Amino acid sequence: MPAHLLQEEISSSYTTTTTITAPSSRVLQNGGGKLEKTPQYVEEDIRPEMKDDIYDPTYQDKEGPRPKLEYVWRNIILMSLLHLGALYGIILIPTCKIYTLLWAASLGMKHCQQSLLSQGLSLCLLELLNRGSVCLLSAECCGCHGRSSPPVESPNLQSSTAPAGLPDHCQHDGIPGLHSSSLSLQNDVYEWARDHRAHHKFSETDADPHNSRRGFFFSHVGWLLVRKHPAVKEKGGLLNMSDLKAEKLVMFQRRYYKPGILLMCFILPTIVPWYCWGEAFPQSLFVATFLRYAIVLNATWLVNSAAHLYGYRPYDKTISPRENILVSLGAVGEGFHNYHHTFPYDYSASEYRWHINLTTFFIDCMAALGLAYDRKKVSKAAILARIKRTGDESYKSG
Repeated sequence: MPAHLLQEEISSSYTTTTTITAPSSRVLQNGGGKLEKTPQYVEEDIRPEMKDDIYDPTYQDKEGPRPKLEYVWRNIILMSLLHLGALYGIILIPTCKIYTLLWAASLGMKHCQQSLLSQGLSLCLLELLNRGSVCLLSAECCGCHGRSSPPVESPNLQSSTAPAGLPDHCQHDGIPGLHSSSLSLQNDVYEWARDHRAHHKFSETDADPHNSRRGFFFSHVGWLLVRKHPAVKEKGGLLNMSDLKAEKLVMFQRRYYKPGILLMCFILPTIVPWYCWGEAFPQSLFVATFLRYAIVLNATWLVNSAAHLYGYRPYDKTISPRENILVSLGAVGEGFHNYHHTFPYDYSASEYRWHINLTTFFIDCMAALGLAYDRKKVSKAAILARIKRTGDESYKSG
């Protein structure tokens, strides 16, 4: 079956896709066709009561000099050692067994591809949550019982709609999701969600944990090597995180995160090749663990750096996030960032659904199986209206 027909069939099977339409009479113009800068989510916001959890255009950085940088030397040393180990891993690739390379690649896909049933959460799965798809996963698959919960980014099997870091979210699988969050070592679920909510609400300000206005290096990795700006702590502390605090699995992972990441991110990825098919220990350590982890981290970080600095802004030229195809290739669909920040409740994080977007493909497959529903998708009319009002005129309709 042709791909476009298969997409239409899966998109319409077993589920309801909510389409967000453009308002009929609220397109704002200023005189002779000039665009007037307007806050996000005025027209497209499908849940006006969630203003506390979405982009706040009124927030301004405090005047005065920036506080002195406080380096986190532990992180600097560990990141340096990781990347040195990864460079040595590149040298060892020709001496690796094919199974080791396949093992490393499969673990890398678990990190980047974000939502395969047994892989769950990691950074990209939380992005899946932020896209507004509601997932129902069976207790047999997740290894835990479903239960109802507050509407949040939380590891439950029951579905709900939620005012979390972004306007719409889905529930995700619990135990497998927390397993992959530890496997990816990109902070525990609670801290990741808190930082991501702050990133969207206070984007490109001092309260944004990886503010791209501070340069490529800072938004890519530097923000992890210094103490957080006081504004990040202040505003992040005001975010409503009661939903995640109420989740026992999330708080369990947060409590035991350090031993969890040692086991899932370093020990098991190294031991499996060495024990199961007799790979040499250096190849197991430097290729399957260090090189794999470094590649995944940098592909993920490009969403914060390159996708906020380089590319087009066809949907909203008043914000920093860009459309970056190369980032989409590396991060499995996360590079359509101007669209994602303009329409954060769109489950696809892209106007084009499956185009360079394996995550959306997976969500649609889960919808065909009845495991996802309430997928929010912005209508073509709403997209075109926003492009006309705030786009940079680089848009080419697909």
